[in-house]
Amino acid sequence: MALLEVENLGVRFSRRDGPGVEVVQDVSFSLEAGGTLGIVGESGSGKSQTVMALLGLLASNGQASGHARLHGEDLLAMKPAALNRIRGDRIAMIFQDPMTSLNPFLTIERQMTETLQHHRPVTRREARRRAIEALERVRIPDAARRIGMYPHEFSGGMRQRVLIAAALMMEPDVLIADEPTTALDVTVQAQILALLREMNRERGTAILLITHDMGVVAELCDDVMVMYAGRAVEKARAAALFAQPQHPYTAGLLGALPRLDAPVGAPLCTIPGNPPLPGGSATGCAFAPRCAYAFERCHTQAPSLRDDGARARACHLPADIALQATPGVLV
Repeated sequence: MALLEVENLGVRFSRRDGPGVEVVQDVSFSLEAGGTLGIVGESGSGKSQTVMALLGLLASNGQASGHARLHGEDLLAMKPAALNRIRGDRIAMIFQDPMTSLNPFLTIERQMTETLQHHRPVTRREARRRAIEALERVRIPDAARRIGMYPHEFSGGMRQRVLIAAALMMEPDVLIADEPTTALDVTVQAQILALLREMNRERGTAILLITHDMGVVAELCDDVMVMYAGRAVEKARAAALFAQPQHPYTAGLLGALPRLDAPVGAPLCTIPGNPPLPGGSATGCAFAPRCAYAFERCHTQAPSLRDDGARARACHLPADIALQATPGVLV
């Protein structure tokens, strides 16, 4: 049985001035112990709301539906007290924005040791020692002194490393990382990715990675799920998806990556247009208005996500049509 199994997850936000808005629809995936899954897509595609729903961290007007089973227990059906015992311990998250994730009125030591003492029977002294070790693992210099400082005394990149250290210190079964390397320079990013790989391989920690960085996905992830307008449009093994994308949106994302082997002065490829607003009522495929391959059926009938065992895709194009990783090119 999968360590984490998500079935038909939906997220809906109610509004006072009109009907509710669905930002995630029918998303399903599974994650084995020691597995790594990358969820990619543009801003607004539903990536972060998907994982917020798993942790019970939606805004007050948000409601999740479907199932999300961790060790067979449905996270979406748990009462807050039961979820609090799991959250931060068996399933932990590295948040994207360290400015809003760290309490500016508490020292780094207080914020890290309280979490550990809440979930583990350790003394304050032992908790402090483990917190210092965790900070040293993410390359915080002079960690024994800096642990007594406040978040505003750290740079943005160091604050991000503090969040990563706090999550890794708990040694969770599932680690959710929402853009964990965004604020880090390339050298530190490589160190953090190496640390995540170490946890993944040596402890069997399952990693769910939310990112815009396809290079990080290629470096860390076994499997990839591509989301657009709140739905999964393609799921595959990372190597297969990078080698041959089978959804035009995936091809567009890969085509937009700068390439070292591109001719000097070659323009960057882009996906034309903008993603639809959440809760849009357009018929057909949500990507059709931006898709260079769209035909009449795409504008009138939404494609279902078809899974052949090796890959899942939601597209009316035949699977045997190869899409080059450049928008608008059929080969």
